[in-house]
Amino acid sequence: MSASFSEFDSTGGAKIFRLPLQVFPDFWAYAYIVRRERSVILIDAGSSLETSRQDLLRGFERAGVVPSDLTHILLTHGHIDHYGGLAALKPLTGAKVGCHELDLQTVTRHEAWLALASRRFASFLAETGLAADATDALLNMYRFTKKIHQPTFIDFTYDDIHAYLPDVELIHTPGHCPGHVVLRFDDVVFCGDMILENATPHLHPSTTGAYGGLSQYLASLEAFRAWVDGARLILNGHDEAIVNLPDRIDATHRNILRRMSKALRALTQPLTISEICYAIYGALEGYNALLVIEKTGAYVEYLYERGMIEIVNADEVEQGGPARYWRARDESETLEELQRVISAKTHIQEAA
Repeated sequence: MSASFSEFDSTGGAKIFRLPLQVFPDFWAYAYIVRRERSVILIDAGSSLETSRQDLLRGFERAGVVPSDLTHILLTHGHIDHYGGLAALKPLTGAKVGCHELDLQTVTRHEAWLALASRRFASFLAETGLAADATDALLNMYRFTKKIHQPTFIDFTYDDIHAYLPDVELIHTPGHCPGHVVLRFDDVVFCGDMILENATPHLHPSTTGAYGGLSQYLASLEAFRAWVDGARLILNGHDEAIVNLPDRIDATHRNILRRMSKALRALTQPLTISEICYAIYGALEGYNALLVIEKTGAYVEYLYERGMIEIVNADEVEQGGPARYWRARDESETLEELQRVISAKTHIQEAA
């Protein structure tokens, strides 16, 4: 990714500055400053790494802003590459910090949240069929990456946002993260990680956290599509501005279908989640291995809930073994149904 500083304007007169931040080694994200007549708002704060913190301060300087100018800091969602920089930034500013209420515990009471999240993740890994050493390595990685953040005080949650910013618009779009939101100032939308270029946002099965899963994400995607109607500019958390949202949503659907089709084609024989993951992604190491096993879990959950795959070893599962899945119906019939349900605009009602 080639991240760059840029400036935009809203029709309401706001000046918008896009700040590139190296939030992890060779991994970039964007924060945004929205400067209006009576407020200076930061959207997202990067990670807690020193590279991210320095990039944020350099971005302030290029925008002609100092941290003490900020009146508000708004988080699109509670992932550490978007909120981890708060701990270092908060002492430099009197800005009021807001997030969605479903991400409040993640940000403010991180240690307790991590304990619960790690237990759920460990339970999920035990069901994937991974070897014990691989399970331990992923669990340790999960705990380490989450522990690099320090808890930060939040001044308000988004159920009270209009007491602080009466004219901001937002929509709750869970799936990638429980408290993910999309924000709108005038005709400019800030969509966080709702849509990514050449990839789908990270997903996890609903068993590892509330408001997760592919169904939830697809419902949010369609709600987002309708809600942003009339927006002139859509800015996101990692990529260039989105100029054609319908095309980008269609590309997201195609990416999901491509991965899940690989899974269905492999399920001519009973496979565990870890074996399905290998069939989709091949052999991966490090943090990517953690991400794809969770995403595979979300795909398997979706297929199983809709009767496209079934468990063939119920007796072993009852004794604590990992479930093995296979395709329940003819391949072409199942792929046709999958394409229909992924592309349909019915997920909002399903998730309601």
